[in-house]
Amino acid sequence: MLMLLFKIGNERYAIASQEVIEVIPMVLLKTLPHTPEHIAGVFNYRGRIVPVLNLCQLMQSKPCNDNLSTRVILVKYCRGNHTQHILGLMAEQVVETLHLSESELVDSHFQIDAVPYLGKMLLDKQGMIHCLQIEDLLSETELIHFLSENLLNTAI
Repeated sequence: MLMLLFKIGNERYAIASQEVIEVIPMVLLKTLPHTPEHIAGVFNYRGRIVPVLNLCQLMQSKPCNDNLSTRVILVKYCRGNHTQHILGLMAEQVVETLHLSESELVDSHFQIDAVPYLGKMLLDKQGMIHCLQIEDLLSETELIHFLSENLLNTAI
């Protein structure tokens, strides 16, 4: 299995490549009123309005740095109604991939309610890497907001 690696602060995270649609450079985002700080805004992606989450803001309460390696990872998002949508994830140092077998993923055996999107972990020479569970990135409130604004109603 191929994993896309990125950083949030000094911590490394991964997303399974089959969840990734495309990795794009930073784009100009339109901000939305009355949304949590980690919702960076929306942009037009091939005729679709795509919401973008700032993962640094979500996980560390500070926005991603504006570096050349800061990217928007477009992922397949599916929750509830089983319809796939596009969601953008802003992260730092999106420059590396890692090949591993499914057996190398380790269950951490703990679940933190405040961060349901943290899944299994993997280990390499540089340390631990947390895998993200894409379907748990948005809270029910945020999901309802995006659906009511028709931002996630355009399916893939």
